[in-house]
Amino acid sequence: MTRAYVHGYDSQENIRLQDQATTLIDLLHSDTAYPTGSRVLEAGCGVGAQTLTLARNSPGAMITSVDISSNSIVQAREKARAAGLGNVRFQQADIFHLPFPPASFHHAFVCFVLEHLRDPTLALQTLKMFLRPGGTITVIEGDHGSVCFHPDSDAARAAIHCQVELQSRAGGNALIGRSLYPLLASAGYGAIRVSPRMVYADASKPTIVHGFTKKTFTAMIEGVRQSAIEEGLIDPLLFDKGIQALYRTTEPDGTFCYTFFKAVGKA
Repeated sequence: MTRAYVHGYDSQENIRLQDQATTLIDLLHSDTAYPTGSRVLEAGCGVGAQTLTLARNSPGAMITSVDISSNSIVQAREKARAAGLGNVRFQQADIFHLPFPPASFHHAFVCFVLEHLRDPTLALQTLKMFLRPGGTITVIEGDHGSVCFHPDSDAARAAIHCQVELQSRAGGNALIGRSLYPLLASAGYGAIRVSPRMVYADASKPTIVHGFTKKTFTAMIEGVRQSAIEEGLIDPLLFDKGIQALYRTTEPDGTFCYTFFKAVGKA
């Protein structure tokens, strides 16, 4: 699978992913549940940050979670074991070369994966082959172009642009959220529904300020500092000023807003 994970696989990235998943459970997954007896394919499960919620929301479904990284699979399996979840199994596999018979699953779930692929349409077409007729696919992606905050800052926007550009150079698309409808349509899915899921943080929402603005989004941007400087995308002082400005939005008079997009289509 042609996938370049620009954020890396170190322990800090795993912590960031878990912070993101925990903070956004209600926003992204309150309406994600599958019927008892259904077979669900989670494609690109990573370290299992979303898997635990999937398994808990659908205790009667059997979830098969795959990822191209063997190390991620090991960590995801351990998380599920520690959580006492018996309705999920893990397997190393490439989205573009899945080791299952056609029409093996009733549903597919893909979260924060398409943004890292050079050919997201082909990935969606491939997944469709493994869905039964009338089965559904659920796709969740972010869109870095949706960010707005107070106080505004050109330096912060420059730092964010570095992450967008690095992801683009790696073959991904950090702005993919806005494209889910045409992507699913071009891959042959029908009855497509897309709903924006906005994260809004201010001083009255300290959990979101801490879990998302600080520990998820700003930590992600801060994590590309070295790569952005090495690629000549930005002056180090300007990047650092941008990160300071993002943290400034977490102060009592600051606000931060970001939009995810959740799409459901039928095979």
